Amino acid sequence: MSDDLFSVNRLYARALIQSADRLALPLPPELRQAVEDHARLPLATLDRLWDAYCAASGDPLAGLRLGLELQAGHLDCVGMLLASCDTLGEALEQLVEVAPIVGEGGDFVIENDGDLATVHYRPHLALRQAERVEAALAGLLRLSIWATGDAFRPAGLHLSHQPLGAPGEYRALLRIPLTFGAPDNALMFDASQLGLPLIQANGTLRAHLRQLTDRMLAELGQASLAAEVQRLVRTNPRWGKERVAERLNLSGRHLNRRLAEEGTSFKLLRDSCLHGIAVERLRGGTSLRDVAEALGFSDESAFAKAFRRWTGLTPARFRRQREVETG
Repeated sequence: MSDDLFSVNRLYARALIQSADRLALPLPPELRQAVEDHARLPLATLDRLWDAYCAASGDPLAGLRLGLELQAGHLDCVGMLLASCDTLGEALEQLVEVAPIVGEGGDFVIENDGDLATVHYRPHLALRQAERVEAALAGLLRLSIWATGDAFRPAGLHLSHQPLGAPGEYRALLRIPLTFGAPDNALMFDASQLGLPLIQANGTLRAHLRQLTDRMLAELGQASLAAEVQRLVRTNPRWGKERVAERLNLSGRHLNRRLAEEGTSFKLLRDSCLHGIAVERLRGGTSLRDVAEALGFSDESAFAKAFRRWTGLTPARFRRQREVETG
């Protein structure tokens, strides 16, 4: 049983392999083969691929550079759908809906307060989260500029982590205002730019591609009750089996039976989600007490015991290792 049932499109994974080949970076052959053997990969496989890519590169800004090299083709039909929209605002609205086709490692959310528009990226990743957040937002920046014929002018980029490399390198690569240690990961721009026309707008093609992406989204949603359970637990980590079952219009017993048919259980799925959330929050500097409370543990001791079972490390040791990795 995989420790994470979320998945990612093969073409997005290929972006890492193609970049590694350009840079002559070694990647484990079994990971390369996994990308070629499956149309969609478990997110856990992409986790390992990202970790191998970043380790081989030795570049703290490897994720940022990769995002700035991203092509629409790496997003499969989603890239073509977004490019065929009439305006940037329409493309971003479509992105929020169809992003799971590319990968289920995070969610995009758009806010518009009248003068400023913000695209938030909210990840749920176990490995190399900071690098992958940078890749996602740098890719969004690059494709927005490309799709508008270089007309897009961002107001700034917020990252919730501290800089992985020299701030001057970030500025040289992005050329926009940057804020580190922000409450959220987000790209901001003047709301008037939502009306920017896209250079490859094509209504007929867009209608066809939207039908295709709707089918793909339906297939993703129907593919696994387990994946839907994980989505609910990630959003509501304190929920137990009965509350999740109620949201799915099932009894707790029926939920158990359905999950058993998929070869898993509610406990395994919930543990997988809580593990991922715990790693994210500990990396972000959240106190042990607050993490334990947010995840529904009775106290810090119970949380620490569970975290050690998941990772083989105490929360304190995990943080020390993270500090060493980030310098």
